[in-house]
Amino acid sequence: MTKTVLLVEDDMGNVRVFSRYLTKLGGLAVTHTEDADEVVKIVKAGQADLVLMDVSLSHSLYQGRAVDGIRLTQLLKSDPSTASVPIILVTAHAMIGDRENSLQQSGADGYISKPVVDYRAFIDQVMALLQKSEK
Repeated sequence: MTKTVLLVEDDMGNVRVFSRYLTKLGGLAVTHTEDADEVVKIVKAGQADLVLMDVSLSHSLYQGRAVDGIRLTQLLKSDPSTASVPIILVTAHAMIGDRENSLQQSGADGYISKPVVDYRAFIDQVMALLQKSEK
């Protein structure tokens, strides 16, 4: 059974690049949205095995309020019905300490900084979390 990655990203260039590598190197199906209400609906419905979450969502609203990837991850991780779905934060804001702060704040399972240079390592991290979540 093919695993599905939900790509929550507001930059269509990143969507295309990530989708290409996830499908070609990982053999994964990819769904994309930046609509926070839709993200919650998809994850609650069990239609995503892993979420790649952009931290800086510029146009996302949840229940009418602006929300970033950190807050959206907190919402998903605090809900018992979605808490077990692995979430990897993806961000271009990769300063010293950002990784630890973002992971601690959000409860996410992983962190990748953009631009992604080593796509093999990127896919390996995604696959490792998918395998871990099966157990």
